[in-house]
Amino acid sequence: MALIKEDQTAVKQLLYSKRLAPYLFILPFLVTLAVFWVVPLGRSFVMSTQEVLYGQTAFIGGANYERLWQDRIFWQALFNSMRYMVLTLVLLIPIPLALAALVNSSIGSARIKAFFKASMFVPALTSVVVAGIVFRLIFAESDSAMMNQVAEFFGFGPVRWLRSDLTGLVALLAIALWRWTGVNMMYFLAGMQAIPTEYYEAASIDGASKLRQFIHITIPNIRPTIVYVVTISVYGGLAMFLESFMLYAGNNSPNNQGLTVVGYLYRKGIEENDLGFASAVGVVLLVIVMTINICYLVASGTFKKEAA
Repeated sequence: MALIKEDQTAVKQLLYSKRLAPYLFILPFLVTLAVFWVVPLGRSFVMSTQEVLYGQTAFIGGANYERLWQDRIFWQALFNSMRYMVLTLVLLIPIPLALAALVNSSIGSARIKAFFKASMFVPALTSVVVAGIVFRLIFAESDSAMMNQVAEFFGFGPVRWLRSDLTGLVALLAIALWRWTGVNMMYFLAGMQAIPTEYYEAASIDGASKLRQFIHITIPNIRPTIVYVVTISVYGGLAMFLESFMLYAGNNSPNNQGLTVVGYLYRKGIEENDLGFASAVGVVLLVIVMTINICYLVASGTFKKEAA
């Protein structure tokens, strides 16, 4: 009995240890990360060096990566993804930032602002599948399609939106704007509302205009939020797949103009059952995303220690 009590006391001391407590709190996250990210990532890397057939695998070293390097369609898919990512950054950083500043200002009533915030966030709750189908109808080739009616109003004929590279990109960017503007606006708005009002009051006393207050007070104080939004936007842009898949009603767009890296991975891994090559595509995509984000985080000074 004494030994049992000693063991129970030791267990209690271990569980209530201040040194151990933080690790116990983050243990569920670490287990989830290992099971659903680290292990699949390691398995994907191993598969990228193999030829995976039904019920058997064969080690082929870097042959999949050599094949990937020489694949013209992969480079086209990478170009499509990079172009989409850059343009979404150009659109989905300044526009939500301006809207957040407008909502955070003293202009307008609180009820109207609350309704505006709710309405802007609704698209993020909508299924991407539903959104893709709706936008496919909006950008359809028929004269009765919404965008062709707009085009007719401005005096030029019906446009085959999804048959051309440029107009197809416009459709994809329209989906991105509709879906993520409200989300990014809420991120920026949360950062702005955390800024002490005394900063703006002091700036107003010194005669600073609203624009100067925005540039010299708002932007520096929400820099961590901007870094976060840019980081997830880089990942979201390069990982885009379902929007293009639903917009073009499949993974085969005209001249592969809507093919993304993830779409190419899906084509090789699921449609053609070339899992080893598809794993190589996934590994390369991960390296590209991590490289871009790490370079950006270093350039933005995220890893620098703040001065005491």
